[in-house]
Amino acid sequence: MRQAGAIVVGAGIAGVATCYELAVVRGVEEVIVVDPRPPLSLTSDKSSECYRNFFPNKPMVELTNRSIDILETMKEESDDFFNMSRRGYLFVTGDPGQLAALARAAEASSGYGAGPVRFAGSAVDGEEQTGFVVYQTPEALLGRFPYLSDKALGALHVRRGGWFSAQQLGAWMLEQARNHGAEVVFDEVVDIETQRGSVAGVLLRSGARISAPVVVNAAGPMSKHLARLVGVELPLHASLHHKVSFRDHLGAFPREAPMLLWTDPVSIDWSESERSDLAAEGFHELLGEITTPVFGRPEGGMDSPFVEALWNYRPYVLDEPTWPPPRADVMFPEAVLRGLSDMLPSLARYRHQLPYSVVDGAYVMKTPENLPLIGPAGPAGFHLVTGMSGYGVMICAAAAELVGAQVTGGELPGYADKFLLSRYEDSDYLAGLDLVDTGELAKQGAKR
Repeated sequence: MRQAGAIVVGAGIAGVATCYELAVVRGVEEVIVVDPRPPLSLTSDKSSECYRNFFPNKPMVELTNRSIDILETMKEESDDFFNMSRRGYLFVTGDPGQLAALARAAEASSGYGAGPVRFAGSAVDGEEQTGFVVYQTPEALLGRFPYLSDKALGALHVRRGGWFSAQQLGAWMLEQARNHGAEVVFDEVVDIETQRGSVAGVLLRSGARISAPVVVNAAGPMSKHLARLVGVELPLHASLHHKVSFRDHLGAFPREAPMLLWTDPVSIDWSESERSDLAAEGFHELLGEITTPVFGRPEGGMDSPFVEALWNYRPYVLDEPTWPPPRADVMFPEAVLRGLSDMLPSLARYRHQLPYSVVDGAYVMKTPENLPLIGPAGPAGFHLVTGMSGYGVMICAAAAELVGAQVTGGELPGYADKFLLSRYEDSDYLAGLDLVDTGELAKQGAKR
């Protein structure tokens, strides 16, 4: 039987970051990551790969602030191997009520440590990289972002945000971890062995056994199944998200743009014949008002022609994931481009001939209040780093640091108990679940 200091189950961004934290930062010897798939190939490479510290929820602001701190240190240490940008998120609206709501959300996030809120009525924003800028007039907004639609009344610019390559970050962390004795084993955990109430090791589908005093559940969509092996039930559901990458050969999407989000409801301007065809084929959700925000960003450097965009106009939520995940509907690329054109009129150039595009998708696992599960649960030595919703990339570094501190007995941050599974044992907490606002993008711009 092989011996390990810790076993991390799952080689997504959460598992790879945890491996790095344990092996490189905490000095745990013989850390083994177990996954039947190549690292970062199931969910992590199908995200928007963005980050922000904008959450009207104190634990999430503190967690993401810490994660961004660590990512920025890694950027320096790796000579920016994973191309970390700092262009921010721009939440754009043509609705005065929505603009006021965005400003209130920024004020709440600011109160939890996300940085100051500045209001721009006529002056153009400078180069400040923290906090928020609320553009209160079309003149101020279009003076700074002239490519936006004249439907736009104002916007919230989240300054501590941007994107990076999760694949390259993961590759860099794995290389560092391997240099400290970590290993990736391509196999599947089929059982977790315990002795006297503590984790003792895992049994793999190949028949091999690995003994270890620590098993970390970073299994993403398989987290519920893995937890059941030790008698732990996780309050998770699976939400399917799709993303489209398209080649912007006409240069319609500004390369200098931040992450752009149109927060207002969209009614796509199909022609009468298109509407008739869509109705006949069952695409009814594309014919009315769609309230979930559509968003996109440039991908790659200034010379790259690629753009990534998302629009969850057809929510797909399951208690348990099904495999393979359902594909996006055939209208997805065109619908996303048309939705974005409400905010970026230049994209209407593709109305009659769509650009080359690639669609992918994956499940993200969410708790009822959309806060992650990080920390010990069940038998001693069993730890969770899951339920990371659509923000796994942005919180991975701090989530791994938290698990590392819990595994090795290190000092814990003040937010540590907010992400424990045991929070669901508190009746007062359960009674207030509907009041928890984590600022999820799918809700941020929706009309309520």
